[in-house]
Amino acid sequence: MMPNLLSSLPATLPDEITDTLVQAKHVRIERIVSEGHVSPPEFWYDQEENEFVLLAQGAARLRFEDSVIEMKPGDWIDIPAHRRHRVEWTTPDERTVWLVVFYGD
Repeated sequence: MMPNLLSSLPATLPDEITDTLVQAKHVRIERIVSEGHVSPPEFWYDQEENEFVLLAQGAARLRFEDSVIEMKPGDWIDIPAHRRHRVEWTTPDERTVWLVVFYGD
């Protein structure tokens, strides 16, 4: 059976879920499932890798030090390594499903 990004979602989601779908030497592809989950207060992601983010389902708001972006299904962004960002909001009454590709230069 062919894997599906939107299948096998849990009935309840007390914590955000991260599944590694593919991992190789210079790339990691993850599915992240949120439902009202956000970054902890004062926490900023500051990662070593570049990060390509595609929102497959739901909605979200990402905050950067200099801007805020709203995301809906189909929207994507490529975040360079060390660009500080945080998840400010995800849909509280629907699953937000992200496809995230971490990669090096």
